[in-house]
Amino acid sequence: MLHALLLAAGSFDKPQFATPERMKAADGFVRVEAPGWAAPCWHDVDGDGKKDLVVGQFRDGKIRIYKNLGDAKLAEGRWLQVGGKDATVPGVW
Repeated sequence: MLHALLLAAGSFDKPQFATPERMKAADGFVRVEAPGWAAPCWHDVDGDGKKDLVVGQFRDGKIRIYKNLGDAKLAEGRWLQVGGKDATVPGVW
């Protein structure tokens, strides 16, 4: 899950995490397959100037892309594909 790091007012030596919120995309909540262990990051995958949500997962080493539609909205998640097949990172469980 993504968390926003907030600094306590007037105290830069005691960072605190904000209350987590589940992110939504067109097809429901952003999530990975069990056993989980997501690795999210933002990257402009399609070169349109908007950072898309990229979520790697431990299971099968697959990567799911959520295109940024603007106005804080994400498109339905799609697996990163190569040659019409879901791409995987070799050697991942």
